[in-house]
Amino acid sequence: MGTYLNPGNKGFQEILQSEYVDKTGLIELINRTVGTMEKLICTSRPRRFGKSYAAKMLCAYYDCSCDSHALFDGREIARTPGYLTYLNRYYVINLDITSFLSEAKMQRKPMADVPGKIVEAVHRELKDLFPQLPPGGNLVDDLIRCVEETGREFVFIIDEWDALIREAKGDGEVQSAYLNLLRGWFKNNSFTSKAVAAAYMTGILPIKKDGSQSAISDFIEYPILDPNGFAEFTGFTEGEVKKLCESYGMSFADARKWYDGYDFPDIGAIYNPYSVMQAMKRGKFGSYWKKTSAAESLMTYINMDFEGLQEIVSRLISGEEIEVDTEGFENDFETFRSRDDVLTLLIHLGYLTWHEEDGTARIPNEEVRAEFRKILKGTNANRKWMELISRSGKLLEDTIAGNGDAVARAIEEIRDTQYAPTFYNNEQALRYVIKFAYITAIGQYFKVEELPSGKGIADVVYLPKRNSMLPALVIELKWNKSSGGPIMQMKERNYPAVLEDYGGEIVMAGINYDAKEKVHSCVIEKQEKQSGV
Repeated sequence: MGTYLNPGNKGFQEILQSEYVDKTGLIELINRTVGTMEKLICTSRPRRFGKSYAAKMLCAYYDCSCDSHALFDGREIARTPGYLTYLNRYYVINLDITSFLSEAKMQRKPMADVPGKIVEAVHRELKDLFPQLPPGGNLVDDLIRCVEETGREFVFIIDEWDALIREAKGDGEVQSAYLNLLRGWFKNNSFTSKAVAAAYMTGILPIKKDGSQSAISDFIEYPILDPNGFAEFTGFTEGEVKKLCESYGMSFADARKWYDGYDFPDIGAIYNPYSVMQAMKRGKFGSYWKKTSAAESLMTYINMDFEGLQEIVSRLISGEEIEVDTEGFENDFETFRSRDDVLTLLIHLGYLTWHEEDGTARIPNEEVRAEFRKILKGTNANRKWMELISRSGKLLEDTIAGNGDAVARAIEEIRDTQYAPTFYNNEQALRYVIKFAYITAIGQYFKVEELPSGKGIADVVYLPKRNSMLPALVIELKWNKSSGGPIMQMKERNYPAVLEDYGGEIVMAGINYDAKEKVHSCVIEKQEKQSGV
């Protein structure tokens, strides 16, 4: 067994030693393509979404140097027709591109050397396995000789395929050399059809575009924007998370709130597997999906403020869904022509979830929202942003203190900023401003819009997070009504009843806008902790 050629099944054995959610059904999707025109597959998904686990599983299944029956016989793949046909049938070339980058950095070698190092590493192990190969041959020719001699083809499994593209941003020569290496394997009529049984590449980004097309056009891509049949293997499904919660005695409702990430037609919610497993094993929900190096420069892009990008991010943090045009994205970290390109990158990185049907994106869960809050609070944040956060913090303090006049003045100020809608002409526009006004509450509260009560709906309710000493906030909005109208409506409809199980102090804020006088007013009343709770 080698490092890059026929690595064996030890990696998958180690995975099976801990809690394992059966994702072997992915193998059947690859088996369907073996030896066909669809045999070149590239999937992309965020960090910590199980890409390396999938690579180790595929190595164990296809590698002819080991016997993996015991690892797969009781799994989902064993119930499929082609299970034994392809099991341990092929030579496997397994590459983790990040390992080559790490080695180059440790040796202080330029990234331009990496494509050549990849070829040298595979060729060296090929010659060890087939010492009869004639000296002086190149890798492609020697791979073909091996297939001709043994009748056994190669399966390529490439993890973090896009790492060099990401690291060499701005260096077109390095990117071009790497893409040419891949073209030599996968877009080569004299090699691909003869030696490649299948190829599975996975990374964070789809294949970089060459003009308007993929730079390696023969690959069929399944990006996070449209994973098609690969959706259920992108992460944990809702059913899988429910089973884990039952097994570990954890709350599924909390798991959904923290880790519900992407959402796909026919499959439903897909959860971050790394974070879910960390929560299960540690026995508590929290933020385990830490900010990665790929996202370090996001604040730089956001501060460029493409077409009001900062305002868009603020809307996302306040809970809005935003329309995004994903078509123009060049699949790299350097070519940004519009705010849509940056937002599309955020979708690929897992910071936004994508709804293909309506073309919108939103922040998916509490774990990711925490990362956005860090961006807002960061020292590199834009001045206008920091002013909004400062105003919002003071507004929240005044609301809790019951200072209605100060709340009304603060809303007036935020209404006059870039974050307010252009047409301020109805209650919906007022709601829009209110969500910006209370944006700092997102860090301390769970926000619920139009929460049902016994006799109506409260426009916005902020429920304090667990173990918080803050009161709950119930906010009712009105347009051209009396200043006390919203409070009266809340009392008549018994809005605080929706918080019967809460048991803490409730602050009711009624906010009205008088369109004729062009002024806001606010009346605040408090309801003390309910007795007997």
